[in-house]
Amino acid sequence: QVQLVESGGGLVQAGGSLRLSCAASGRTFSRYAMGWFRQAPGKEREFVVAISWNGGTTYYADSVKGRFTISRDNAKNTVYLQIDSLKPEDTAVYYCAARLWGSGSTSMTAYEYWGQGTQVTVSS
Repeated sequence: QVQLVESGGGLVQAGGSLRLSCAASGRTFSRYAMGWFRQAPGKEREFVVAISWNGGTTYYADSVKGRFTISRDNAKNTVYLQIDSLKPEDTAVYYCAARLWGSGSTSMTAYEYWGQGTQVTVSS
């Protein structure tokens, strides 16, 4: 069982930066591939980025390549999402998710555990 808690969201102007964190409970965090998804108002939840259990492989949605960076610190049971050059269209609730082993996945159904989400709002 893994519990995930996101933090770091907020209101920021376009062009600004945020770093989201996802803290996981339990002693087996290093066994989990992690992903970030987001859901904008009135839209379906979409894949953003994923990282393998050992951090060796990452996947990015085309819309965020070059602006978003995922990383993880297994000693701290935390995965991070650095977001730079924020755009109004990045406004969404951002969720982290975990799946045992694997290299990460772009599919929501591949993940077993989800956090409650953190709101990111970008003003123009």
